[in-house]
Amino acid sequence: MGLSDYNLSGEQKQNIEHFASIVRLALADDIITEGEEKLLKRLANRFHILKEKYNQILENPSEYPVHTPHDYDKRIERLYDLGKMIYADNDVTDDEAKVLRRICVGLGFPVDNVEKVADEAIHLILNNNDLEDFTKAIKHVNRI
Repeated sequence: MGLSDYNLSGEQKQNIEHFASIVRLALADDIITEGEEKLLKRLANRFHILKEKYNQILENPSEYPVHTPHDYDKRIERLYDLGKMIYADNDVTDDEAKVLRRICVGLGFPVDNVEKVADEAIHLILNNNDLEDFTKAIKHVNRI
């Protein structure tokens, strides 16, 4: 983490940590496809991540911890972004699913239910559910 990271607002730091989790998923199969790169650039723009920081995160995404939002709906929104990345290249690999499960634990989903939550997230993204439907379904699977 560079010196400039210490001057970030709390929200910006959380966005960077979340973006790094998304990059970890994109790199789960060791390549970033055109579809994944397009989504990464769009998310970097949404999270106000400058090009220099974007490149730093791409170089070493594991340098950034997984941030666990206090708000449950925010956790689900983060999971939605992660699910979108998994399917950005129109393919879901076992490695990507494993990384998603690990990140789900970091997001604060119960360890004993992580596999169900991650699998449902993937299923919902594959079926092109919007955030609202995604949130309802994840809450149902996670019984909250």
